[in-house]
Amino acid sequence: QVQLVESGGGLVQAGGSLRLSCVASIRTVSAMGWFRQAPGKEREFVAATSWSGGTSGYADAVKGRFTISRDSTKITVYLQMNSLKAEDTAVYYCAARAIFSSEYSSKEYDYTIWGRGTQVTVSS
Repeated sequence: QVQLVESGGGLVQAGGSLRLSCVASIRTVSAMGWFRQAPGKEREFVAATSWSGGTSGYADAVKGRFTISRDSTKITVYLQMNSLKAEDTAVYYCAARAIFSSEYSSKEYDYTIWGRGTQVTVSS
């Protein structure tokens, strides 16, 4: 069974940093991304990266603060989060796109494999 396992969440003060990791038990993906869901809100796109094209994209709310990167040898994706704000508090989900594409996607329906999520709490 294909799994995505996230790690690296936790409690941090505003202005601090965290690094999330997501390891996939799958041989290949076309893209991997991060989404988040805050209490009482819908899940939203955070960042994603394509595997073959090497392109990445970010939500406007995190541009300049978050960086997505990947390790192709291990099918692992990271999310470096700097200058964290209280509004970044959410459960962060890793997602993988198995269907071949050279592009990343910001749409949930393009990702067929999801992790269970890791909590990120930013105190103000």
